[in-house]
Amino acid sequence: MASEAPGGLIEAVAPGSVAAGAGLQPGDRLLAVNGHFLRDVVDVQFYAAEESLSLLVERHGAQWELEVERDYGQDLGLDFANPTFDVDIRRCANRCEFCFVKGNPPPGPERLRRSLYVKDDDYRYSFLFGNFVTLTNLTAEDWARLEEQRLSPLYVSVHATEPDLRARFLGRAASGGRSTPDILAQLRRLGDLGIEVHTQVVLVPGLNDGPHLDRTLADLFALADDPVASVGVVPVGLTRFHRGACRTYTPGESRAVLEQVAPWQARGLERWGYRFVYPSDEWYLVAGREVPPAGAYDDFPQVENGVGMVRLLLDEWQELRAKLGGRRGRRLRPATLACGTLIAPVLEGIVAELNERTGAGWQVVPVVNELFGPVTTVSGLLTGRDVLAALGGRDLGALVLLPRAMFTGRYGAGSAPPGTTLDDLHVDQMAAQLGVPVAMAGTLTEALAAASA
Repeated sequence: MASEAPGGLIEAVAPGSVAAGAGLQPGDRLLAVNGHFLRDVVDVQFYAAEESLSLLVERHGAQWELEVERDYGQDLGLDFANPTFDVDIRRCANRCEFCFVKGNPPPGPERLRRSLYVKDDDYRYSFLFGNFVTLTNLTAEDWARLEEQRLSPLYVSVHATEPDLRARFLGRAASGGRSTPDILAQLRRLGDLGIEVHTQVVLVPGLNDGPHLDRTLADLFALADDPVASVGVVPVGLTRFHRGACRTYTPGESRAVLEQVAPWQARGLERWGYRFVYPSDEWYLVAGREVPPAGAYDDFPQVENGVGMVRLLLDEWQELRAKLGGRRGRRLRPATLACGTLIAPVLEGIVAELNERTGAGWQVVPVVNELFGPVTTVSGLLTGRDVLAALGGRDLGALVLLPRAMFTGRYGAGSAPPGTTLDDLHVDQMAAQLGVPVAMAGTLTEALAAASA
């Protein structure tokens, strides 16, 4: 490994941690662990797994080594400014017609922060955060690292297994001779390395659905368990800025996709005891179908990909409803719950029951996504300004509850601090403009806790 690797800039040190006991401070740079220079937090996790560690640290240009001991499995207690140290996040070289980054607002007053225009396709982020990657930019060095560190699981966008179709889907068919790796060969190679893979197929009407979807599922079924652990089937997502020929699925087409996938699920259940392929929630909501019971999602292998989130929400409500009691039970402050238009009918049903049981006086406000366009209906892509516009002039009660998915988390989208929207509004700024407290809630439990009197 190159000794000029810059190491990781330490952003925070957990009190009482191994790193704190060793005297590390925010602003220090961790250069190497046990003689291995560090490219990213993956290297930190891998090389700091030993109980005896030699840390090469830099502070104000001076370097020194620290000898520390840790219990097996004990975290060092370090947060880094960025998860990658050596270079920026690996960029995507594909030219997918449906690329959501291309659907961002163009330069102008509506432009989002700069980092949201970066097309990433970095296998390290796949391992660290569950980002889906295409594996089209892996180098020999990357494969050597995968063999050494066994980064598992990975999350891979397959889309289609027919080589020519996948090349066309990824926009590589007429791209100056760039070859498209054989995805099935890559998956088998990952299986030989003992790496588990969760895959997704983003469907575009008339491109990779119909018989092409059957071919893709058949090929992935042949790799079930070794290495493919699951397949998520997701509809294409577009915005009003999209300039290609893609379109979204109609309710009738969504029902047809669900009917096409059902026999494949039955086949997986019969053969392995689990369904293996899972349609995302949007298919059911657009089709006007009830989402399946929890058992249909097995162990929810792709919940972060929007597969089973609605079922978890409904089941969470069933558990909470029994605990709320009557109007003399748990006291809740009146609140306004804002959300995307897709999930609004589900939440309206829950809130109606909540109000009937508790008299809390909650209201649901579906927010039309004016920035990306009404075709963008999910809560995670709401912007702060659209929420403020939808809530302005309303009696909001004592509290506004906003979906946690519309805010950045620890690393989030770029370098924005946690609690920041896509258009760079912080939750505290939104509260100041609305004149009532604002709480982020990722679950009903969080929402009820925030509104408890």
